[in-house]
Amino acid sequence: MVKMTPKTADFDYDLPDELIAQKPVEPRDKSRLMVLDRTTGEIRHHHFGELPALLREGDLLVLNDTRVIPAKFLCRRRTGGQIEGLFLRELSAGRWEVMLKGAGRCKTGEELTFVEEPLTIAKLESNLGEGLWHVAVSPPCDAVELLERIGSTPLPPYIHRKAYHGRPGHDSLSSRARRPCYVPRAGRPCHEDKDRQTYQTIYAARPGAVAAPTAGLHFTENILADLQARKIESLNVTLHVGLGTFAPVKAEQLDRHEMHSEWYELSASAAKAIADARQQGRRIVAVGTTAVRVLETAAAKGPLAARSGWTDLFIYPPGEFRIVDTMLTNFHLPRSTLLMLVAAFCSPGSTDGIKIIKNAYAEAIRKKYRFYSYGDAMLIL
Repeated sequence: MVKMTPKTADFDYDLPDELIAQKPVEPRDKSRLMVLDRTTGEIRHHHFGELPALLREGDLLVLNDTRVIPAKFLCRRRTGGQIEGLFLRELSAGRWEVMLKGAGRCKTGEELTFVEEPLTIAKLESNLGEGLWHVAVSPPCDAVELLERIGSTPLPPYIHRKAYHGRPGHDSLSSRARRPCYVPRAGRPCHEDKDRQTYQTIYAARPGAVAAPTAGLHFTENILADLQARKIESLNVTLHVGLGTFAPVKAEQLDRHEMHSEWYELSASAAKAIADARQQGRRIVAVGTTAVRVLETAAAKGPLAARSGWTDLFIYPPGEFRIVDTMLTNFHLPRSTLLMLVAAFCSPGSTDGIKIIKNAYAEAIRKKYRFYSYGDAMLIL
């Protein structure tokens, strides 16, 4: 096995634009599922509905139960200029970390008003650079509750929609009156109503993510029932997916990349169930790279136990894995930390997984699989 630190350029690949999924397959479990044997490199083609039959009795699925919040919002300067905002996290009561687009001329101390709730003020406290700000919201309110009223779904930049801000059922806001976002001839509701449902796993429970754990988007109630009937257990962990999940690695060498931090939690009951399963020789199947990061973060700190906090764990070839035996994942962007983690999983302890995953991606492109958040899935055995 080859063991060396790869370069970021090793994770480039060309993808035709038409293979970037702009909407999910309906129903969810009709998406395609590539099965990759990382030992032999063998590839088989299935549909997601076949997943329960492809797993083993006794397998333990680990799901990320984070819930995507409608984190995009629109603010207005006193001059009348509009600024698009993205909520990232709540620092403390009434203090947010946000990303602001079009705020290049804004100054510390300036007050912005929320377009949908003009009596609510966001005062710019500090400029962190690259569009990041700390703001004080007054009157203080629960961030998630406010965003549920005024926000919109923070879809990835490669999913294209007509401009939208504000409450479901309305189009972009301007100084003019809002126009209903309906297509009278077809009677279809605004895309925001749809995306709030489809860009969310069916088991999402804990608000805090600004991006979906996309491997979980394929699950349906029927799939979960079938898994249970086959004595394949599941449990939940939490990792609130952050904006950095879309960011490409810019450093030439991977060991120079500064990983974004995301909040996670592994409960005592989940830790015990995972430890018991491992002791019994049962496989741990992580649903998504986010579940992998929770488990491997917790394992890196010692014997598996209840843990929570912020993780900046960056797994790339020739990384090792302590807990995860099998992974369910989507097809990821070039140069992304997600693709690097998956490559490491294909051949732990070496860089051979880069070739394995790139061969699998080339096959997916030949077979016209759908890529990225709303795309198809891959099961790595």
